Amino acid sequence: MNDISKHIQIRTPARVCLFGDHQDYLGLPIIAGAINRFLQFHATSNNEDYLEIIMPDIQSTRYIYLNEIHKHKTNEIDFLLAGLRVVERVGCVPKNGLKVTISGTIPINAGVSSSSAFTVGWIHLLLGCFGASKKINSELIAQLAYEAEVLEHHSPGGKMDQYTIALGGLIYLETKEPTTFQLFTPKLKGLILAESGISKETISTLRNVRSMAQEAIQKVHESNKGFNLNNCTVSQATVYSKELPEELVPFFMAAIENHAITKEAFTEFQQEVWNHEKLGKLMYNHQIVLRDRLQVSHPTIDKMIEAAMNTGAYGGKIVGSGGGGCAVILAEEKKEAQVVEALMKAGAKAAYPIHLTEGSVIQKT
Repeated sequence: MNDISKHIQIRTPARVCLFGDHQDYLGLPIIAGAINRFLQFHATSNNEDYLEIIMPDIQSTRYIYLNEIHKHKTNEIDFLLAGLRVVERVGCVPKNGLKVTISGTIPINAGVSSSSAFTVGWIHLLLGCFGASKKINSELIAQLAYEAEVLEHHSPGGKMDQYTIALGGLIYLETKEPTTFQLFTPKLKGLILAESGISKETISTLRNVRSMAQEAIQKVHESNKGFNLNNCTVSQATVYSKELPEELVPFFMAAIENHAITKEAFTEFQQEVWNHEKLGKLMYNHQIVLRDRLQVSHPTIDKMIEAAMNTGAYGGKIVGSGGGGCAVILAEEKKEAQVVEALMKAGAKAAYPIHLTEGSVIQKT
């Protein structure tokens, strides 16, 4: 914000994972999209020596004094302070106070990455206000947000959320290093988001599934030098799984099966015309693995998905880490109203059509 009298406004979207839940922290690819539910960040200079962050949606106001940023290091989850620490690494240091108001329409704790949208937007706002020693672009914002949200907090998550939200549209992300991605023209029609109203269980679910999957993969590596996670087929995995303790088998098979589903979906997205019916079936196949292998779905969400499919939807799946949250459904556009009605009757707290949208952007004010 070279002219601190100017306002700056950032709009940051939510995201849905279509393929690859519980894959990014294994270094496997994902396919996800930014959707038209947003957080809005509005900032202006307050001529003070502190950052005032007003969050009316949760009735909270936070003050961070510029000369005390480094005195607040804590083991608690704090995306605001973590964001300030990571942007400093690229020469972004607050030079004046700000009044920042953050509000939006993203369901909280519902599997559509409200926390990542918050972190991405906060990082984008700081870079937009105070500059950086590196070229500011969507990739830098995504990487810094990943560092703030995951690395700073020793979180079990991966890179899917930050990169999808920062870049926007429909993204195929290779999460192993070096991180690479491919953006698709967002031609997907007939998406519906259904909120269960049941809070998801992010950290505990991620830690458990990640640790079990990594242990299983490590054991297979140790006894099979030729094993390659990225190239392993489902039939090969079935053979390898016979060497594993019974409790690890579902986690190992889920990693391989979900990877195979994601690769098949990626092939479809590379076609000139997308087969929505096929994509819907692949989404539901992914749901079966999440539900039966990893057991991260929820009976209410299972019921919602089945009701949608019984009404003619192509498919659907839980989104996010699991245990609650939302389902994303793919249906014919002409059947959206019927599917929404079926979802509500099946117990959804809310259900509505969504579409893919751009990533985090600075809006003109």
